[in-house]
Amino acid sequence: MSGQCEGCREGARLDFDFTMAFQPIIDLGRNRVWGYEALVRGIDGMPAGAILSQVTPENRYRFDQACRVKAIELAAELFGDGDTRLSINFMPNAVYDPAACIRTTLLAAGRAGFALDRIMFEFTENEPMIDTGHVKGIIAEYKRRGFLTAIDDFGAGYAGLKLLANFQPDLVKIDMDLVRDIDTSPARQAIVAGIIGICRQLDITVLAEGIETEAELTVLRAAGISLVQGYYLARPTLAALPAFDRVKVAQVA
Repeated sequence: MSGQCEGCREGARLDFDFTMAFQPIIDLGRNRVWGYEALVRGIDGMPAGAILSQVTPENRYRFDQACRVKAIELAAELFGDGDTRLSINFMPNAVYDPAACIRTTLLAAGRAGFALDRIMFEFTENEPMIDTGHVKGIIAEYKRRGFLTAIDDFGAGYAGLKLLANFQPDLVKIDMDLVRDIDTSPARQAIVAGIIGICRQLDITVLAEGIETEAELTVLRAAGISLVQGYYLARPTLAALPAFDRVKVAQVA
């Protein structure tokens, strides 16, 4: 089995370096880390936007694959044994063939001894879905391999509920624009309640991201959300695992 898919072999080489920062995803019910999201950064802490601005149609295949490998290698060093999950963002439009493009990920996980069922792939709703059938095929292939899948930034992008009608991931991450000031917004509370209800019927776990205040966390917990992420609990840390504030979680239990 080749270590690279055709898209990577033919794509432009990367002429920039990067690493990953990690931000915890917290299980409120257990007051513990459920997993960590790997977020691309420059090796000197340069923000994600500065790195992503260097991604082009010519090098995006190679960049997408390199991000997966970097995240898995760092997670294997930092996480240790257990069931802590690694969440990796990926570009659906950078996957030309799901079965072929997953090879590099499988090899990286095998070398690192990192179980596939501890890896979650997030695809963002903010990237236009050029071919929803293609994305559906990616989700099916990843689930077949044992990976978890998630829609990131749900409620902020191109397709909205149409995504859930076409394919069902394991998780939905509610966009931070719906989370922001939800404690003072009946409209946001109603929309989030609707998302939770739909996902419950589809057996999809809901995660709220971008939480910045105790009031937001309290409202989301009361609405029935158990997985959360945001600066209020912990900021991303470069190539390391940040601690989260257990007291803040306990206060909304």
